[in-house]
Amino acid sequence: MKYSVVIVDDHTLLSQAIGAMVDTFDKFKVLYTCKNGKELIEKFSEIPANVPNVVLMDINMPIMNGIETTEWINKNHPTVNVMALSVEDADTTILKMLKAGAIGYLLKDTEKRVLEHALIEVVENGFFHTKNVTNLLLQSISGKSKRNIEFKENEITFMKLACTELTYKEIADRMCLSPKTIDGYRDVLFTKLNVKNRVGLVMYAIKNKIYTP
Repeated sequence: MKYSVVIVDDHTLLSQAIGAMVDTFDKFKVLYTCKNGKELIEKFSEIPANVPNVVLMDINMPIMNGIETTEWINKNHPTVNVMALSVEDADTTILKMLKAGAIGYLLKDTEKRVLEHALIEVVENGFFHTKNVTNLLLQSISGKSKRNIEFKENEITFMKLACTELTYKEIADRMCLSPKTIDGYRDVLFTKLNVKNRVGLVMYAIKNKIYTP
């Protein structure tokens, strides 16, 4: 049995090329491609068989972009795994996709073997993270080393707020603390979780149900 994949990308030739590549993977087959989120929703509504195991989602698309579409899928078809496949490598874009419900993020220049590995991880483990997004933007998060981590109440509060679009200064104002104290919470959590940036922190919070998109 092969897992089904749908590709959503407004560049037809690129989506066809990605589809042809995915079809060479032993465990996967492409059901169809869509040019935007609206077209995908229409496909989902036609017949149940159109709903795949995995959606490879572009971000910048006309009519309905990848973030909006991922939010809709997460709400209406929560069992469908969405993995972003984009040229966008900005922190804010990645954060928005993770909060929308994406469980993986790859750049379009990813090697074939990495894409195949990512798809396998997504369907078998329900999550994929890579060290190769924007100079290690997404850091590996090991569940084994973090299961017994204890957090202070303010650290939990900070982590939840860090998953929003608030700046660190705005988080400090919300928590009625100084920016220096907030920087201290951030640095302590980075050390505890072995992550190097805010995106890694957000991924941990989402994966461990501390923050729910």
